[in-house]
Amino acid sequence: MNEIIAALIGLAGSAVGSFAGIAVNSKLMQYRIQQLEKKVEKHNSVIERTCKLEDQNELWSEKFKVVNHRIEDLERAVDK
Repeated sequence: MNEIIAALIGLAGSAVGSFAGIAVNSKLMQYRIQQLEKKVEKHNSVIERTCKLEDQNELWSEKFKVVNHRIEDLERAVDK
């Protein structure tokens, strides 16, 4: 009878230890996932801002082309 009680106590101790380890590991994994999600959000916001800057760059390039053509037209008019 004593051996059965000792075995049950050992089983209960092992079960508690296993569940505690699983709980700690689960919390650690959740923390790591949250940190990765934050990094992904930062990365995505950088990409969005980069796309906006590229669009603005294209717009300014077109505006400079128009301005340069106007200046050339004015220079030609002055030369005549």
